[in-house]
Amino acid sequence: MRKVIMINNSSLRKWDRLAQKQLDQQFLHEIIEGLQCSPFEASAMLDTVYRVYAPYFETSGTLKPGQMLFPLVAIETPSQVPLSQSKQVTVTLTMDAGAEDLEVRKSGGVEALRQHRMQRLCIEAFQQGGLLTVEDLANRLFNCGQRTITRDLQALRRQGITLPLRSTIKDMGRSISHRSLIVEQWSHGKEYSEIARATYHSVSSVQNYVSKFKRAIALMKEGYDLHTIAFLVKLSTSLVESYQQLYQRVKIVPHRRRELKSFLKKGIKTSPTGGARD
Repeated sequence: MRKVIMINNSSLRKWDRLAQKQLDQQFLHEIIEGLQCSPFEASAMLDTVYRVYAPYFETSGTLKPGQMLFPLVAIETPSQVPLSQSKQVTVTLTMDAGAEDLEVRKSGGVEALRQHRMQRLCIEAFQQGGLLTVEDLANRLFNCGQRTITRDLQALRRQGITLPLRSTIKDMGRSISHRSLIVEQWSHGKEYSEIARATYHSVSSVQNYVSKFKRAIALMKEGYDLHTIAFLVKLSTSLVESYQQLYQRVKIVPHRRRELKSFLKKGIKTSPTGGARD
């Protein structure tokens, strides 16, 4: 009869903790003696090391095949902060999902696979508190030109898919298409919560975009010029122009048209001090 040897996992964890404590003490000693730091400063440095490098130290058994750790800008970092000064987070990204990706490659080709992976990577990063950029996708993940990524993003937007990139979530640069997309989805009758999920914005942000669209159209109906509307509603002239073109182009469903008509009848306040700039 074969003898079964039982391993005490709690005992193994205890020795792991003891080994870690010994390493911590060695690190503190080196910092205090070598850099002439106080025990408080040395302890603070140790905490910082754990906070920054812990994801890399604790990967055993946590990363699945095809996954990678990836540092990027934290979602709470304001758009005006330079990348070199931005808070970073380390997220787990699934670059290769195995059979799922293989099926997409088989049915749609290389371009479809890249767009499929872009969606997954952007959503994974967003859900873990980080935001990818076009530069990240092109230069760090897919090793291709930024024009290629831009074409992929345009193709996805034509399908009604807006990815949670830093330029989208933080309204950076000339990225205004997502706002027009939000208003267009509202015009088609989608609910605020549904639009928020599809575009990775909060419901309050969606409501704000729609409200400003209504105000811009109301002022247009009253005969105000483009620059005056932009000043009063606190929008860029390019976005106001985009809203006006959308209003002329898009087919607004009946109940949304009634909602907009009711808003126009009520009239709006045109004080230049009202509202905050988008």
